[in-house]
Amino acid sequence: MERPGLCKAGDELTLKETALPNSYFYTLEHAIAMSGNYSTIERLKSRKGTVKEVKETPRGFYVIMEFDE
Repeated sequence: MERPGLCKAGDELTLKETALPNSYFYTLEHAIAMSGNYSTIERLKSRKGTVKEVKETPRGFYVIMEFDE
């Protein structure tokens, strides 16, 4: 996440999955943040999750989410 205030702890957000040739990545709707790449074995089954924490680091903001899987 590049800017603060786009989401907060407790928010329920929807994920959009995008397939790459050998992995997947996820975008928090509506373009709030993007994940790193995940291998097929790490692929998420849920498309909704709850924001657990938003961390600020020198590299930007990280959204920590919790899923029911």
